[in-house]
Amino acid sequence: MDYTKESCRDFARLLASAEPTPGGGGAAAIAAALGSALGEMVAALTLGKKRYAQVEPEIRAAAEELGRLRERLLDMVMEDARGFEPLSRAYRLPKDQPGRDEILEKATMAACAAPREIMVLGCRALKCVEVMAEKGSVMAVSDAGCAAAMIKAAVDSAALNVYINTKSLKDRKRAESMNTACHEMQDGCALLAEEIYTKVKSSLLGQES
Repeated sequence: MDYTKESCRDFARLLASAEPTPGGGGAAAIAAALGSALGEMVAALTLGKKRYAQVEPEIRAAAEELGRLRERLLDMVMEDARGFEPLSRAYRLPKDQPGRDEILEKATMAACAAPREIMVLGCRALKCVEVMAEKGSVMAVSDAGCAAAMIKAAVDSAALNVYINTKSLKDRKRAESMNTACHEMQDGCALLAEEIYTKVKSSLLGQES
């Protein structure tokens, strides 16, 4: 089953169930994809308008990148599910089974891959959204702010799906290295998202940014 081909209601129903997938990683990927799509919408409402002719090349380039990121993020919904399946099976192995620890370690590492990539993709998308917020149509600036908020939430959510796995890794050096990389992505994303959101909010309320 490709979860991204389900209706919104069916996806939410699956997410609400006791099934191991889809889970937080898949939800994060969907949120980041929706944020990317909102950024693309800002571009669609900007391109072709005389008022924005000078920034059209930059808007178009950012929109094209957002489109690529949106598609990749949607792919990550299933990649996250596939990455978790081996770990789910490993947890069901008898505790006295020879090699269980090694199997768990390998499966845990694999389960970290998708949420880490979702974070990377989200951070890239946020930089494109910054372009939309600063240079896109003022009629759609609220959508750029929404995009930033959704992508930040997605990056933070994906990070938690890494941390829950690195917590149980035996290789603590590798675990801490992954945690550090995720912390850095979260920090950078949070700063940029807050900057975008604050500027958008201030412009809508008629305040100085």
